Amino acid sequence: MRWPLRNCINGEVIISDVDSTGIAMDNDRNLYVSDYRKHEVNQWRVGDTNGTLVAGGNGQGNRLDQLNFPTYIFVDHDHSVYVSDHQNHHVTKWMEGAKEGIVVAGSEGRGNSL
Repeated sequence: MRWPLRNCINGEVIISDVDSTGIAMDNDRNLYVSDYRKHEVNQWRVGDTNGTLVAGGNGQGNRLDQLNFPTYIFVDHDHSVYVSDHQNHHVTKWMEGAKEGIVVAGSEGRGNSL
């Protein structure tokens, strides 16, 4: 939902049919939304009605082209998307246009060792 700053009565649905646990915005005001049901992250440019896949999108799994319950996300100045992949117990970096992520934290499965 987008809510105007002055008139908080009338909100506008800008993204629907998404089960999200994470949202981020880049410097160009593009929105990035993680969808834990579809196991993917999409980007919505200002004015878009459909998102563009930027991470995951190949079903639930543990391959580098998949996500398994993506949650929190962060977008850096180069438009790389960092995804906290909850069920895979790691964080992946998806550079702009990438078809696979790069594990940047974790990767040894669940646990508390370094």
